[in-house]
Amino acid sequence: MGTAPRPRMTDLARALGVSQATISNAFNRPDQLRPELRDRILAAAREAGYPGPDPLANTFRRGRTGAVGFIVHEPLQYLFEDATARLTMAGVARACGEHGSSLVLVPRTEPGRPDVVSSALVDGFVAFCDPLEPERTELLRARGLPVIGLDAPVAEGRPYVGIDDRAAARSAAAHLAALGHRHFGVISFPLARGSAPGIAPAGLAAPTDYVANRARLAGYRDGIASALEGGGSAVVVAAAGVEERHGAAAAAALLDLPWPPTAILAMGDRLALGAISAAVARGIAVPGDLSVVGFDDMPDAATARPPLTTVRQPHDEKGAQAVHLLFQQGPPAGPVLLPTALVIRGSTAPPA
Repeated sequence: MGTAPRPRMTDLARALGVSQATISNAFNRPDQLRPELRDRILAAAREAGYPGPDPLANTFRRGRTGAVGFIVHEPLQYLFEDATARLTMAGVARACGEHGSSLVLVPRTEPGRPDVVSSALVDGFVAFCDPLEPERTELLRARGLPVIGLDAPVAEGRPYVGIDDRAAARSAAAHLAALGHRHFGVISFPLARGSAPGIAPAGLAAPTDYVANRARLAGYRDGIASALEGGGSAVVVAAAGVEERHGAAAAAALLDLPWPPTAILAMGDRLALGAISAAVARGIAVPGDLSVVGFDDMPDAATARPPLTTVRQPHDEKGAQAVHLLFQQGPPAGPVLLPTALVIRGSTAPPA
């Protein structure tokens, strides 16, 4: 048995005595038609089995897709499982809605599979990657679409939306130094993709592939410079990941040192919460025996026990601003850096 041919716009327009443009408007620009005419067209389309104009043909005709690509270098589930990623994506989605665009998620590509970056039907990309892989950078260059970095530029000198990571980290470290701490531990994000976790021999000068890591290590160094000059110490441990269990393992390495730190700076709140768990499991009181500072101010930070001192950054607004920048006419003058704030709670105190 053969399949009935798909109804065409020309057939529907002829049957109703209207133009093809009127049929298209009924589906795509309903505000251009009288309600009764639009209702008559849509009812006739349903009866004839006509689904509406071909979206791909519309894309070529209009010269735009009405969609924004959101590139991440993590698996797709990261955007839904990570609290800060969810907040960032919410801002991206909100701004897309304000611009009448949909959102196309472009996760990390598994080996042997084609990268969606090369084929995604979008008008531009927001790249939530630090750094963007060289292969993807080349694919984006070849496509010639606008790209806005989120947290880091996709290439030197390219526009991005983020924060002043160095200044934010400096404020966290300076807070601990002002409390009187002189011996510090730093729990860093992984220093490079696939790198081994553990103590970084170069300490606060540890080489890293990531823009945020580099800036935060420099900021920590700035904030505790006077303590280090006065005989203090700082040990950096690169975590194996960004989850609480990774923070707990990194904190264990610090607390096992012959002269363990009295304060820990963690590059993320989940790492900090893991550090607190590791300390409590050893009978180390926080903040009585050990102060801990996080970074992000994720929702769980305020309700942790003790409530976590951390750096607040506007995840939602960062995502929204990246989309607004994508739709802005003309290139931005430079990076858009949003404000941060040190939120002092119950996880920090003077050393015992």
